[in-house]
Amino acid sequence: MSNFQEKKKRRGERFVRQIDVKEKRKEKAERERKISLVYGLGMVGLVGWSVIIPTLIGIALGAWIDSRFPSQYSWTLMLLFIGLILGCLNAWFWVKTMLKIKARKGMQRKDGRANE
Repeated sequence: MSNFQEKKKRRGERFVRQIDVKEKRKEKAERERKISLVYGLGMVGLVGWSVIIPTLIGIALGAWIDSRFPSQYSWTLMLLFIGLILGCLNAWFWVKTMLKIKARKGMQRKDGRANE
């Protein structure tokens, strides 16, 4: 083969490697984006349920107390706010925990060892 044909062949091989690298990078980015979307939706669900459940329990308990023991104060309203505050604290705790776990996973290298 002539020198020109060898150069052309090397350029073609280099071009194919570059395309392969870019394709793998694109696939990895798409996988990570899908994981991030699923992770985000899961977090929204976790936050929503961790706020709404204590709030509903507070409303139910308050309505029960109001129906059994009438008073000038609304137990339903007071326990609604207490449930809401407890739910928000609960959601804050879980989000903080999940962010720590995600940060810890991000600090690991592909071979499983921690970054130095």
